[in-house]
Amino acid sequence: MLLGRVVGNVVATQKSPKFEGAKLLLVQPLTENDAPRGPVLLAVDGVGAGVNDTVLLVVEGRAAAQVLGRKLAPVDAAIVGIVDRVDVESDRPTQAR
Repeated sequence: MLLGRVVGNVVATQKSPKFEGAKLLLVQPLTENDAPRGPVLLAVDGVGAGVNDTVLLVVEGRAAAQVLGRKLAPVDAAIVGIVDRVDVESDRPTQAR
């Protein structure tokens, strides 16, 4: 599972029947510190996310396809949650100089 930010919408007038009624979004994966991590991904939205939302993203075919509720749907990434807040706590000891 990854953190990501929705950066755009995708509109497809012709698509596989497995995608009928599915909302497609562009998502930029993020590090825990909100920095971009890797390329932008195309993801199926399972939770009603919108542009600029921070989201939870699965990038495994079987888990991603379950968001559509259709067997054998050709899905690589899916949004499964909208993130309200990320708290990062450092438990690393500081080094003496």
